[in-house]
This record gives sequence, structure tokens and C-alpha cells, in this order.
Amino acid sequence: MVKAIVGANWGDEGKGKITDLLAAESDIVVRYQGGSNAGHTIINEKGKFALHLLPSGVFFDHITNIIGNGVALNIPKFMKELNELKERDVNPKILVSDRVQVMMPYHIMFDTYEEERLADKQFGSTKSGIAPFYSDKFQKVGFQLCELFNEETLFEKIKAVVEVKRIFY
Repeated sequence: MVKAIVGANWGDEGKGKITDLLAAESDIVVRYQGGSNAGHTIINEKGKFALHLLPSGVFFDHITNIIGNGVALNIPKFMKELNELKERDVNPKILVSDRVQVMMPYHIMFDTYEEERLADKQFGSTKSGIAPFYSDKFQKVGFQLCELFNEETLFEKIKAVVEVKRIFY
């Protein structure tokens, strides 16, 4: 049986808690969207954990956890979270889609600069790059994970992205 947990708003609606409750009887748990700007805390027999990118199924040995292509993959934060689990003897089975888009450092910078520019009209960003990231995803000027492994096509993609992002000529 397939069960999907879909949010109706911008988070803070309990998706993680519901996923945690259903994970024990699942074979696969997929994180299909969102980024590391939010998360939830899990308390279990292994301790207290804060997850931001990893799916809630990581605490069950029988589950294959998947990071899907709608996720804003901040690679350093992903690796930090994964390593923190491994340091506490949690060794999840995890697959990452080669089509997942990668959060770039400039996404975070653009998010921070935009909040500063807006001054007293800020929209309350977490300054984690989510809005610029998804803007690039929809404009097809972001980097998918699979594009990072071919030097020739990566160089062409970098040139194209630099041209779009250049604000001074």
C-alpha cells in the first residue's frame, strides 16, 4: 500500500510527525521536496535527533530512504546530518536521486542580500537560500547532481549560469 503525506502550506503542519508514525511499517520513505531550512525533532530509543534533510525512515534498518529530485540538496548540511547519525550508530540505507538539484552557496547569499535590501519590509526568510534555489530550479538554471560528474557539460553549465547570475558587466 502506498501512503503519501503532502503538506497544504509552508511547513509547520506535522508532516514529519506523521511520517515518523507511519515509517515503522514502511519499506521506502521518500523525501520529495523542501530543503534544510526547516526540520523536526525525533526522540527514540537511540536518543534525540534533529532532521532537516534526511527522511524520517533513517532510524529503521529495513527502510530504504530516498532523497527525491524536488529536494533542495544542501550537500554540506546533508553530509553533516548523515555523519552525525553515523557517529551515534545510526546507519541508514539512503539513495539520492541523480536529478536532485543542488543548493549553491550563492543561493544563500542572494537570500540574505534580498532580506537586507527589503529592510523593514522583509518577508522573514530563514536566509537558507530556499527562494533563490527554487527560482533557479523553475528557470532551469540550477545544477542537478548528475551534471556535476561530467567535466565538459559542467563547464558549459557553469558558463551559462554565470551569465544569468552576472549583475555587473
